[in-house]
Amino acid sequence: MAREYNRNPAAVAALSPEQYHVTQENGTERAFTGEYWDNHEPGIYVDVVSGEPLFASVDKFDSGTGWPSFTKPLEAGNVVEKRDFSHLMVRTEVRSAFGDSHLGHVFTDGPRAAGGLRYCINSTALRFIHLDDLEAEGYGQYRTLFAKEEA
Repeated sequence: MAREYNRNPAAVAALSPEQYHVTQENGTERAFTGEYWDNHEPGIYVDVVSGEPLFASVDKFDSGTGWPSFTKPLEAGNVVEKRDFSHLMVRTEVRSAFGDSHLGHVFTDGPRAAGGLRYCINSTALRFIHLDDLEAEGYGQYRTLFAKEEA
């Protein structure tokens, strides 16, 4: 049975003030302050509002920016890119497709060998599911991403 993802009003109501500011008001957490910018554990990152799978640790890299950075989304259909003209810049905003949470931005200065993209994502927009908890949390289909780490 396929899992359903959507904007969960109860999850929005339970957000911390910073999570609300980032995900609902298009905010940005300060660099090097988020819970996951330096996380090196195996697992996946899901939208804090909808639970939709967004990124995997196997695609995470240290960009030196102070935010979690990924080379690609885990499920391309779960991420929406929009032009962002705020702050007198032209950028590409990244939002979750079902939860409509602001996640961060995507830039073209990522590792060339992995496609050249850097998805620069706010930790507060994410919930991390450790490899050991994927089955229990209902994300067991993603265990195969970590076959090398479990061998």
